[in-house]
Parts: sequence; structure tokens; C-alpha cells
Amino acid sequence: MNHPDQTSTPGPQRDIAFRLERLTELCRELGSSRDIPLLLERILLTAKDITQADGGTLYRADDSGRSLRFYISVNDTLGMHQGGSSGKPISIPDIALTLPDGQPNLAAVAAYAANTRKSVNIADVYQASGFNFNGMRLFDEKYGYHSKSILTVPMQDHEGELVGVLQLINAIDPASGEAVPFSETDQHFIEALASQAAMAMTNQQLIQRLEHLFESLIKLINIGIGEKSPHTGRHCEQVPQLAMMLAEAAHAATEGPLAEFRMNEADRRELWLAGLLHDCGKISTPTHIVEKSTKMETIFDRIHLVDTRIEVLKRDAEIAVLQEKLALGAALTPAQAGALDERLQAQLLQLDDERAFLRKINIGTEGMKPEDQQRVLEIAARQWRGPDGQLRALLDDEESGNLRIRAGTLNDAERQIINNHIVITIKMLESLPWPKQLSRVTEFAGGHHERMDGKGYPKGLTREQMSVQARIMAVADIFEAVTAADRPYKRGNSLNEAVQILAGFKARDHIDPDLFDLFVRERIYEKYAEKFMHPSQIDEVDLSRIPGHAP
Repeated sequence: MNHPDQTSTPGPQRDIAFRLERLTELCRELGSSRDIPLLLERILLTAKDITQADGGTLYRADDSGRSLRFYISVNDTLGMHQGGSSGKPISIPDIALTLPDGQPNLAAVAAYAANTRKSVNIADVYQASGFNFNGMRLFDEKYGYHSKSILTVPMQDHEGELVGVLQLINAIDPASGEAVPFSETDQHFIEALASQAAMAMTNQQLIQRLEHLFESLIKLINIGIGEKSPHTGRHCEQVPQLAMMLAEAAHAATEGPLAEFRMNEADRRELWLAGLLHDCGKISTPTHIVEKSTKMETIFDRIHLVDTRIEVLKRDAEIAVLQEKLALGAALTPAQAGALDERLQAQLLQLDDERAFLRKINIGTEGMKPEDQQRVLEIAARQWRGPDGQLRALLDDEESGNLRIRAGTLNDAERQIINNHIVITIKMLESLPWPKQLSRVTEFAGGHHERMDGKGYPKGLTREQMSVQARIMAVADIFEAVTAADRPYKRGNSLNEAVQILAGFKARDHIDPDLFDLFVRERIYEKYAEKFMHPSQIDEVDLSRIPGHAP
């Protein structure tokens, strides 16, 4: 640290120049640092330095505004440093700002400065009146110290709100080494320092509160999503965790294709927020689609309507046989009755078999074969008589189409609605006035359904058009989805199955191969599994089945 030449500059000018330089240095720190505890310590030490004080204490107003708390206390003669970076707790009780009767406490000098917003400059505390210095006298007796001069300055922001109190003890005369009173110049400089420091701290606290408010609003969105769909809510919580695991591994890489990828704290926050918001568009997705657990489900599972129609067909078959028997009357022979009963049983068995088939394929956990899709069409063509007496197909076109979904439970229209959540996500995020340090949140969050080969959605981006963070999001989104055990339309894969599925995505040029290799090499899947997967799902991963990763 370069100070003014104290040998070539005249005394008073030299002193002022030195103070101005230290004050300027502190102002620069106040404008650039966001570490409030560090700033508070720098404020106290700078104040002590420019007044050549032997000791000092910084008090902070508590959240209730009813007391002052000792935050940092230092004393050169005693070699004392409590609070702040020392890590040593301060055991001194708080100073009440109000008395039990509700009146302001004006007896304690720090409380007086806080309540009146006036500085107090006392030349000798043992000769002063009007304040209660019993605590200071007890301190002197305990440590063999002699407190003499004291300067107490309130720290208040531009709106007059109390931030804290700065108190300095014993200004030291450089020539004699004795304690002397604090000068008016000392007081003016400390008042200027306290004012600038209070405003800077208030600004930093405001920024932190706004950031906290913003994250709380994000959580509010995710709570809303979670209330609509609990598993989607958990997905929004766990994807950012996995994304950060993978991003930190990439950041730590010292060789290979990811060796140059680095993140600072702002980059980490940007990716974290993108992870939290990556599915915020699902707040607009209809619940019956997000939660569609069977092919026939809308607001309820319509397979039960099909069950009812089949029961009607069975009833009609039984009625038809009974009517034939009645029509034959006395001419009905045992052989004819047996044949009719046998035919009925065959019809009922076939209907039961078809119902069992429809119930099974309605689940959607297995891929449908072409012959099964054709069988659905044949069953759909059956005729049944409705309540209005009209004959109609057992399954209409929409129902037949749903039951013929090849994989999963969503038809093309519903899948488009689900896929559209990313469009809504991007639209929502683009509507926000992001600051510069968060300008890439939309890109990171909006890229988790893109593919390396350009066949993803919504923009069809290729690997080269995507940031590393957006590619990380894609890996995290897929792996969380395949391991999730709470989805109504699928079971949770085991850890080994999930890694093999992810390897398939790499082989099909769906996800970034470098990130997948890092994911496997650093065993990030194990870290994620330990934290989020059910123990029953965690098995040994067979790396021999993954090209390039044989154990």
C-alpha cells in the first residue's frame, strides 16, 4: 500500500493526505466488495488507522432495532481481536436502545449516539459526566487497561436509518505514545467514513435482499408447479443440483476438451438460477397432461368407460342367447341349449381377453408392436348399442388413437403441448429485465431439450450453437428424469440402467459426448444417487458396457 511521503510533506498536509488516501481506498472497496462482514472489519480498521486509535468497536443494530450488538472489537495494546475475521465470539452483552419504560437509553454512550444520531467525542471518560461508563471501568480493571479518549459515531444511511455505531478508544500521540483526545479533524473524517460506509452497506444489503426476493419468487413458481405436479416440483429442485455437480467437475478439469471451461461465482449463480427456472413454463401445462399416467387418461382414466361398454356387450350376448332359447320354446333340445351356452362362453371369454389386452396396453410402460396396434383397430370396430339405442364403434377414433400410442402415454397433440413448455419457459424468461451478470439464464434454461445433432427443440440448435452450460442442463434434465421413481407413467430406473440409457443418448448424438464422458469418469452419477435416489435403485454400474469407460 503506497502512502504519501511523510518526510517531504508538511505535517498537517501530510496528515490530511494520508487520511484522504485511506478513505479513498476504503470507498473503492465499499463500491466493489459484496462481502459485508469483510467490509465491516475494513471500516473499523480504517477508522482506527486514520485516527491512530489504540482500539475500536463496531456495533450493529439488531433486526428488531431495539439493541446494539458488539460485532467486532480490536485493541492493539491488549492484542485483542474479537468477532469478524478472528472467528472468536464476543461475549459482551448487547446494549439496549430503549429502557424498560420505553424511553430511549441515553446513559450508554453508544446507545446515545444511536438514538440521537449525534457523535460523541470525550477527551477523558474518567473526568466526563452525563454517561454511565461502569462497563468501561470494569473492562479496564479486568484487563489492566486505561481507557481515556473516546469517539463514538453513529452509522446511518441516506434515509436516516441506523446501521450501526463506530466507537474508537484512545487516540495515540505518535511522538509520546500517550493517549490523547480525538481532534475535530478526527471526528469529521470518521463521520464522513461512517456516512459513506453506512450507505454502501445499505446498498449491499438491498442488493442481497432483492436477490433473495428474486430467488424466493423463483421458489414460488416452483411451489406452484409442485402443487400441480409433485414430481415436476422435485424435478425443478434436483436438476439444478445435478447441473452444478457436473459444472463443477468441468470447472475442475485440467486436461481434455473441457480444460478451458471456468466459472466464477457470478457464472455459478447464473447456472443455478437457470436450473431452478428451466421448467417454469410447465406452470401453464394442463395438469391432466403433465400427470397423464395411462393412455386413456384425461381428467380421469377413460379405460373404465371401455370396461362398461364391454360389460354391455357381454350383457347383450347373454340376452341374445336367452332370446334364442325362448324363441325355440319347447322345441329347444339339450344339444341346442349346450351349443348356445358354449357359443356364449366363447364370446364372453373373447370379450374378457380383449378387455384384459386393452387394460394392459393402456398402462403404456412397454413399446407397442405393430400387430398389437392392429388388434386395437379390430377391437375398436366392434359395435355396441348405446343408451340412445344407436349402434356405434366400441372405440372412437380418438380413443383408438390413444390406445395405439407406440411408447409412453402421450399422443402427438399432448406431446406437443408438453414440448411447448420450453417455448413458454423461454417466453417467460425473455420477458424479465435480466441484469448483465444474469443475461444468459434464458439461453441456459431454454436449451435443455436441444440435441447435439440439431434435431432437438424448440430451436433445433446444434452442439456448436450451444454453450457448455446449456449442454450441461440437457444432461442433468435427462438423467434426473430417467432415475425419478415418482413419475405416474413410468418406473424409476436403477442407477446402472440410467447410466446405460444416458450412454444411448450419447451414441445417438443427443447429448454432449465430452460431458457424458466427464459424468462417467468423475462418477457424478454416484454423487447424485447418494443424495437423491432411493437405496433400492442404487446398484453397481457396469462400465464395461460403455465404450471408452471399461474399468
